[in-house]
Amino acid sequence: MSNVVHLTVPTRIAPLEARITALLGAFADHRRHGDDVFWLKENAELLNILECTGQAVAPEALARHAGFYAQAVQRLEFFPQYYRFILSLALDLEDLGMPGHEAQKMVDFAAREGLAEAELSDLQRAEARRLMTRRGVDPIRDAGLNDRLRAFCSRTKTFSLPNKKAAYELTHIVYYLSEYGRRDPDLPEEAIQSLHFAGLTAFLDQNADLLAEICIALRHAGQMPPAVWTAWLEQETGAYGVVADAHASINDDYHEYLVCNWHQAVTGAPMFRKPVCDERLRFERGARAQTVLRELSQAIYGLDHRSGDWGRMRPRMEPSLSPEARDLLSVASQSSALFDAYFEGFARAGRA
Repeated sequence: MSNVVHLTVPTRIAPLEARITALLGAFADHRRHGDDVFWLKENAELLNILECTGQAVAPEALARHAGFYAQAVQRLEFFPQYYRFILSLALDLEDLGMPGHEAQKMVDFAAREGLAEAELSDLQRAEARRLMTRRGVDPIRDAGLNDRLRAFCSRTKTFSLPNKKAAYELTHIVYYLSEYGRRDPDLPEEAIQSLHFAGLTAFLDQNADLLAEICIALRHAGQMPPAVWTAWLEQETGAYGVVADAHASINDDYHEYLVCNWHQAVTGAPMFRKPVCDERLRFERGARAQTVLRELSQAIYGLDHRSGDWGRMRPRMEPSLSPEARDLLSVASQSSALFDAYFEGFARAGRA
């Protein structure tokens, strides 16, 4: 009988808390300047993901934002047009462990100044409400707001066609109504169908950024996303490259990297599994299969007689599709039980 020797192989990546510390440093100090509105956007996105997934953040990591936090009230007063970004940063910093109560002062100022009254859309009003109610203030005196948001989500026709703006708005409505998964958003069945339709478009478009957001929204609504989508997103997340380069362009795939890792955390999988450092980083997505959307639309548009019946249309369209497009379309058609209903809208047969 041979002896079994167990070897302890050291990991090549630091523990999660250290990786989070490095990421916070990279975004706080090495990509943009603090007076850039896109600095506010990027850092607010990262902190929001950490806060809503309940990550432990070391005090020294939060300290990288101490300068911003110390001036947050004054910055809000001088730049009220960016109040949602600035509020989000301060609220998340405090809820992640930053000592202080500046966010309450900021919420009170925003309420006194009626900043939410300047919002043009229901989505922005919903975000303002979500932010300010975290410190006990509801700035929106509109009992019908949530009903209008659910009505927008429930118009399934909107989401059976490619419309990225509407799809992202759909996901954010679910985030705000569910308080990022902390409560039931009380979505109608039609809204769940809309999420599936938007997810099918994102999958056919091979858009990992949007599909990750849709899968997160489905989970916040108490639904399990199709396993095919989740598996593909896990594969895409593992394919990201994170490169330290002092001269790297910041026009990269950082948002997709963050959202895909957010999705990993929501599924219970490890997040931010790439080695990172407290330097200028470039986030690069891996090679990706071609999108089928353009080919599919052209194939449908070129037919003399269109039908919304997937079973009838499939053999008529497939000869004009590339092998890669046929393969992806086949996987997509089996990924969701709602594909036939989705295709009926996508085919636009009633408009022939």
